Amino acid sequence: METLGQKLKDLREEAGLTQVELAKILFIDKSTIAKYETDKVVPSFAMVIKIAKFFKVRTDYFAGLED
Repeated sequence: METLGQKLKDLREEAGLTQVELAKILFIDKSTIAKYETDKVVPSFAMVIKIAKFFKVRTDYFAGLED
């Protein structure tokens, strides 16, 4: 099963974005994106919602409840 971080990285790469570009879009630091993608830090639920809205996926996707 893919982790939240792996799913985030997949979405980011599919969108053709760098970590720096995504960080600017989400108004967070690039190192935070890196920590999310390596599962060193779990984003807050508010941030998961923001990420899901940006990538046009449901929050259930990050919870592993849907593909």
